[in-house]
Amino acid sequence: MMNAVPAPPDRPHNALDLEDALDASLVRFPAAELTRSVRTLIKRYREGFDPSAPVLSSEVAVAAYAGYRMPATHSAVRAALRQVALLAPGFAPATQVDVGGGTGSAVWAASEVWPTLRTVTVLEQSPSAIAFGRRLAGRAPAAAVREARWQQAVVDRGVPVPAADLVTMSYVLGELPPAVQEDLVGAAARQAGMLVIVEPGTPAGYARIAAARRLLTGLGLHLVAPCPHDGECPIIPDRDWCHFAVRLNRTALHRRIKDGTLSFEDEKFSYIAASARPWPRARNRILRHPLKRKGLVTLRLCTAEDGLADHTVSKRQGETYREARDVVWGDAWP
Repeated sequence: MMNAVPAPPDRPHNALDLEDALDASLVRFPAAELTRSVRTLIKRYREGFDPSAPVLSSEVAVAAYAGYRMPATHSAVRAALRQVALLAPGFAPATQVDVGGGTGSAVWAASEVWPTLRTVTVLEQSPSAIAFGRRLAGRAPAAAVREARWQQAVVDRGVPVPAADLVTMSYVLGELPPAVQEDLVGAAARQAGMLVIVEPGTPAGYARIAAARRLLTGLGLHLVAPCPHDGECPIIPDRDWCHFAVRLNRTALHRRIKDGTLSFEDEKFSYIAASARPWPRARNRILRHPLKRKGLVTLRLCTAEDGLADHTVSKRQGETYREARDVVWGDAWP
């Protein structure tokens, strides 16, 4: 009989990935109650809410939010961070601060991209979210997540952002007034070796990212991703917006509380990453699904030289064509 392979020292035997950890954490809540709470949350987000009143104000609301939103937020943040890691292979953060971290999606994502993380701090307003996030983190494979410091703080222009190699803010700015957004981004930028901001991939979400981008370049930070340059964004507001997408699988519980029938969903997101020091950048960024026809691939690119441009690769170009057949929306090119 073959002996079982022991878990690495950094991963306890009861450690789970986020998908399984969520299912294990939500099992004590009746699925019907979670579904009702999800519907209430969706209604509040669609109709608007008072930013001074925490959305995650009860244990069941937090559990419903985690089951409903955490998988998508985690996937979007991880996709953005992976692009940063591809462009900055020498970046090996030891410390992370997650501002407005909710139940911890971004710290799970960062630990998967950078195993070098050792010290993690989550700033969050809701005590219920902190309690759920801390319990969930106890099931994480990475010691940095299990031992994260969860600090209750109102996320506004006065929030004290500790200095860190990596500062993340995901799906936070949309809950704040524009003037507070600007102050918060500036405060985070001054404390970060690398700042990564992720927002929904909607016109409004992109508008917040575009505003943050202008502020960050004005502060002298260097854009890392997704932009191939520090100049003015070539996308014309109200005509288009810069966003990307990631596909994630749904568990049976995830489908149930969302009243979903498909086994997957696509999360669209916008993001910006900026650093206190320059890193190599993508020469061009693919802004749409590549259009693939027989013997031809057309790529919609954001470029440093020509702004937005359509680039066609033909089969006659051999290896370049084979590479074009394999790239996806959001990749760097070439």
